[in-house]
Amino acid sequence: MPVPPAPPVRVVLAPDKFKGSLTATEVAAHLEDGLRAGFAAGGGAPGALQVVRLPVADGGEGTVDAVLAEGWRPLRVRVAGPTGEPVDAVVAREPGGPGAVVEMAQASGLDRLPGGVRAPLNAGTRGTGELVRAALDDGARHLVLAVGGSASTDGGAGLLAALGARLLDADGRDLPGGGAALARLEHLDLAGLDPRLADTEVVLAADVDNPLLGPRGAAAVFGPQKGATGEDVAALDAALARFADVLAAATGTDAREEPGAGAAGGTGLVALGLLGARRRPGVEVVLDVVGFARRCRGAHLVVTGEGSFDRQSLGGKTPVGVAAAARALGVPTLVVSGRRALAEEEWRAAGFLDARALTDREPDPARCVAAAGALLHDLAADLGRELAADLAAARG
Repeated sequence: MPVPPAPPVRVVLAPDKFKGSLTATEVAAHLEDGLRAGFAAGGGAPGALQVVRLPVADGGEGTVDAVLAEGWRPLRVRVAGPTGEPVDAVVAREPGGPGAVVEMAQASGLDRLPGGVRAPLNAGTRGTGELVRAALDDGARHLVLAVGGSASTDGGAGLLAALGARLLDADGRDLPGGGAALARLEHLDLAGLDPRLADTEVVLAADVDNPLLGPRGAAAVFGPQKGATGEDVAALDAALARFADVLAAATGTDAREEPGAGAAGGTGLVALGLLGARRRPGVEVVLDVVGFARRCRGAHLVVTGEGSFDRQSLGGKTPVGVAAAARALGVPTLVVSGRRALAEEEWRAAGFLDARALTDREPDPARCVAAAGALLHDLAADLGRELAADLAAARG
């Protein structure tokens, strides 16, 4: 490991969650405890190791938690869940500033479905719109809309309805929630749309660049993950096409082909085509909000991680985003994970100094999930001993 010729060694811990096991904050805590224990056991002097905890996320679940850990204020709201049942959610508000982070998964995520039962045709995004409205009521005028982990394929129609729009059928009746109902959409009434949106800057924190429709669209690519059958996918794609037609007629803007329009079940369509959002990779947005560059400058090593380090990671997940940001500052990055499904040449090409996984220590995946904290502690202790030994060698 790279160490300075003289202490202290400064290590930044910037992991994402280990889904199903630990939050990002818990991962960072286990890593720090293990690192310090191993450094001391290896003969490292007290005060010769500085550790900065900076749990992060990629715009999906855990994004608000990562921002709150940096001192943002929680705004607690009860909103509609994906199928209408009330859920408790949190918006992160910038202390004394105009910023707010709205995490779609908090209101409209797969984890919010009652009993975990998928509802691909009926799940909607009204709760996310209610979170946006609550942020506006609280004075926010710069919104980060973090859209990973959604349960719906409604094109953001529910979000739009919660902000004052009316989606009407041929008889002038309001449509129920969910993507399937959009097939009956005849008219979009925007007269009641919240006027504060016109003065609000919106950032769409989304890694995907999919368009709204077709084989790379929201229904075809992401619908099956939300429980959609082949028949459901066809119905939802047609319903989204109808929504896109009516939205374009009402606004004069057709965003269906824009990269990211298909994000979060098509919520990108409303964000880009009506709210004037600017799309950015989720991890980049989070790193900016938590001040990664400032906190990382002068560090000797960054440790990042996630539950599964695989091909999807290379498409813009947290570890790769952290490594890119650290590399720009001249700091090497090590990645830890529950499992690693990449060859060494792949993770080295992605900019990592080293890659270590819990399955290197414990081959049973179930055991890795159940004992993730203890295994992370032991893995970090090994790293701490290495850093102490390298520091001793560097000092002669």
